[in-house]
Amino acid sequence: MVSMVQNVAIDCADPYRLARFWSLVTGAPTDPEDRPGAAETAIELPGGPVLYFNRVPEPKTAKNRVHLCLRPDTTRDREVDRLLALGAAPVADRRDPDGGGWAVLADPEGNEFCVLRSTADREATDR
Repeated sequence: MVSMVQNVAIDCADPYRLARFWSLVTGAPTDPEDRPGAAETAIELPGGPVLYFNRVPEPKTAKNRVHLCLRPDTTRDREVDRLLALGAAPVADRRDPDGGGWAVLADPEGNEFCVLRSTADREATDR
C-alpha cells in the first residue's frame, strides 16, 4: 500500500491573495468561484498536487519546514527577476559564480521557496 500526495497545504492570512500570487507564479488558474475574503482556496497544478491555501489566525514566525522548489522554463535569473516583480522578496542568494546554485525567495506572506536552475541552465554548465 502507498499514499499519494493530494495537496500541499499553505497556512496564510489571506488565501485569495496568496492563491492569486501563486497562480501567476505557476500559470495555473485559480478557481473562478474564488473571491476575496475566502477562508480557503486552491490551485490545481497540471500533473501535480493541489496547492491549498487556508486562513489561520496566527502569523508565520519561523522558517518553513517544507517548501516548494521551482524549476523555471526560462533561466533561473530571469525567473527570479519575474518573481520579485510579482511581489516575492529575496531571502538568500545561493547562486554560485560558475552558474550553479539556487535563489531563496519568500511569497507575499513570508513562505520561503527556492528557484532552481532551468534545464537549459544545467545543460549550459554540464552540472
